[in-house]
Amino acid sequence: MTHTQQPGNALNLQPDPQLLEGAQAAFKQAYAPYSKFRVGAALRTPDGRVYFGANVENASYGLGRCAEQSAVQAMATAGARDFTDIVVYSEASPPASPCGACRQVLFEFAPDARVVCVNQHGEIVSGLVRDFLPHGFRLEHRDDGHDVGTE
Repeated sequence: MTHTQQPGNALNLQPDPQLLEGAQAAFKQAYAPYSKFRVGAALRTPDGRVYFGANVENASYGLGRCAEQSAVQAMATAGARDFTDIVVYSEASPPASPCGACRQVLFEFAPDARVVCVNQHGEIVSGLVRDFLPHGFRLEHRDDGHDVGTE
């Protein structure tokens, strides 16, 4: 078994102020009565629209939703299919980065988007979505109706 190291801040990315403010506002609205672990996320589409998400827990744990997924779902529901940047805010140290499921959801829409995870102390973990999910999986839509896995 190999150990994969989390991205640090090798790209020296800083959180976009508007996205950071949105992620912090979403963080305050998180519904986390069981874990008490709140997370907020804000992402921006290429046309400048911003979408927010907070984690929402459920007594049936598997039905909970992460902040990153909530933001992507808001974006997709509004008709957007791509984003350029996402800021994830938590009070964890180091800052919480997207879980495996969130990494795959982010990769589905924007493998080259910038990710900045930040906490109240200004600690940062950043990189591109593909840095967080090397060898991510997407389906290629073919004209003959058959989809093929791509990396």
